[in-house]
Amino acid sequence: MAEVVELWTDGACSGNPGPGGWGAILIWNGHERELSGGEADTTNNRMELMSVIMGLAAITRPMDVVINTDSAYVEQAFTKGWLEQWQRNGWRTASKQAVKNQDLWQRLAEEAARHNVSFQRVRGHTGVEMNERADQLAVAERDRYATV
Repeated sequence: MAEVVELWTDGACSGNPGPGGWGAILIWNGHERELSGGEADTTNNRMELMSVIMGLAAITRPMDVVINTDSAYVEQAFTKGWLEQWQRNGWRTASKQAVKNQDLWQRLAEEAARHNVSFQRVRGHTGVEMNERADQLAVAERDRYATV
C-alpha cells in the first residue's frame, strides 16, 4: 500500500487586498504537522495558493498527496487543466490576459511536480474538522498581520 499524505489547506484575508494568512495541516502515518504564515498586504487567492505551496514544500520526499481545499480557484486550476494551459500559453489566459498570481502558480507547479497530487474539494465553513482547523490557523495569522 502506498503511503499517502493528507494536506488540508486554507487561506484568509481581511479586505482584498488586506492582511492575510494561510494555514496547512499535513497528516501522514499517524502524525500531524501544522504550518501557517501570512502577509500584511495580500489577497485571499494568494493566501489559498501559499497554503498549498508551503504544505507541499514541507514534504521532504516524493509522495502521494491528497490536497483537501475549499478553494475552487486552486482545485480547478489542476482538475480542469488551467495550469497546464497557462504554462503552454506563456502564462496567458485563454483571453490572452496575463495570469494573475503567476509567481505563486509557478512555485505551486514546481512543488506539485515533486509529488503525485490529487485534489479533494470540501465545502468551507461546514464543520469539516480539518478544514475548520486550517481556517483557524489562517485566520490567526491574518489577525496577527492586521494588528501590525
